[in-house]
Amino acid sequence: MKRCLLVILVLSWLQGCSSFKLGYPQLPTLGYWWLDSALSFTDEQSLRAKEALQNTHRWHRYQELPTYLDLLERTTALSQSPVQASQVCSVWVEVQNKMDRTLRTSITQAAPVVMALGPRQWSHLARHWEVKNEDWEKEWLQGTPDERLERRLEKSLDRYSGFYGELSPQQITLIKAQVAQSAWNPHWGRQDRLRRQDDLLSALRQARQSGSVAQVEASLYAVWQRWLTPPDEAGRMMVQKMTQQACDNLAQLHNTTTPEQRLRASRRLRAYERDLRDLIKP
Repeated sequence: MKRCLLVILVLSWLQGCSSFKLGYPQLPTLGYWWLDSALSFTDEQSLRAKEALQNTHRWHRYQELPTYLDLLERTTALSQSPVQASQVCSVWVEVQNKMDRTLRTSITQAAPVVMALGPRQWSHLARHWEVKNEDWEKEWLQGTPDERLERRLEKSLDRYSGFYGELSPQQITLIKAQVAQSAWNPHWGRQDRLRRQDDLLSALRQARQSGSVAQVEASLYAVWQRWLTPPDEAGRMMVQKMTQQACDNLAQLHNTTTPEQRLRASRRLRAYERDLRDLIKP
């Protein structure tokens, strides 16, 4: 379920802005800890990884963050009126384009580090994923279909209420129907999760045999593209359907919100704008 679905991305991004101002300066350190827990770097690899993360963070802060300010300003204006699904999808396309630019820069910085990884790191990553996959399966596959649906509903309600405030019984009923009709299912989610992991691990192993940084960059970027868009027709159709449903669902719910709920959303968005302006100051 924790894919790049539009509703999750947009709402999680907006909710995350409340702690973004405090956490953003720490991203290189937090990113290193996360990567090291997954890969178990050697001392030399650690130095390279830290430098790559610092370079990427510096670029993102001064080149990319200002573009998010413009997106937030336009989203604030949109939040005060009824919206169409096409407008929601337009926001998603912009977010995806920003993610793409960030990944391109990250890959350029990461390629030399990736080429230095070896069997120890690959094995550690495979074991790390085994543990994470067990946790994922407990969260999304355990229990009866009704119990799994209820857990998904609770997460959706938390995201929406965190942005709009208290939801009405009618809005809760609407969200429950949307979750029940979702094209996503945990069995497909598990299969796609394993596909993406295998794809990345294969690219990491091949990188060590490559003598060209440019080839490694191209290979990693291709993995990223396949993470977003599965290579098989059925997978692509599933992602397209989920994305369209997410656009439809968010627009449908937003158009049921009260003036008070929209005011709350607007205030939060303006607070996020202030935080971003503080972060991009020299």
